[in-house]
This record gives sequence, C-alpha cells and structure tokens, in this order.
Amino acid sequence: MTEGRERAPELDLELAAVLHALGDPVRLALVRRMAELGESACSPDGLVVPRSTLSNHWRILREAGLTTTRQEGKNRIMALRRAELDARFPGLLAAVLGGP
Repeated sequence: MTEGRERAPELDLELAAVLHALGDPVRLALVRRMAELGESACSPDGLVVPRSTLSNHWRILREAGLTTTRQEGKNRIMALRRAELDARFPGLLAAVLGGP
C-alpha cells in the first residue's frame, strides 16, 4: 500500500466479525432498530437487557465495524454504517434484515 493513502472505510469490515455480530438476537434487534430509525440511543426503549450486557452488545457491533458512535450531550448515539456494509458485502444487510 502506498504511504499517505487512506484505506476505504468499507475495507475495515471482515465478514466473520460482521456475521458474529449479527448472530445474536439482541444485536440483531439493535441493527434492525438502526436500519429502521437511522440511529439509536445507547439505552433504547423496549429492550429488556441489563445495562452491562447492552454495553457489551454495542461494543461487539462497534468492533465489528457495523456502527459509528457520536456524543450528544451525555448520551451516545449509534448509527448503522449501512453504506459501507452495502459496499463491502452487497445484499448482506438486506438478506439479514429480511427486506430489499
């Protein structure tokens, strides 16, 4: 690789890590929520999961490269990296989420 060149963001996504992250029902629910709403607070309504467990799920999604995180006041807001995922693995999210 030539020095000074940045890697394309979608190249940091590995299929095994992405599939592992999507393989858990809670993480899949979080991804579905982000796909539908665009982003999600770190403690979304409607999920009955201990806070420490939820933090672990968010960490796995982040480390797999599925999400970005931004700070909004005291809250963290997560968003799905849909464009990068679709560029690297065309059709994967649509298949996993059950839609086009």
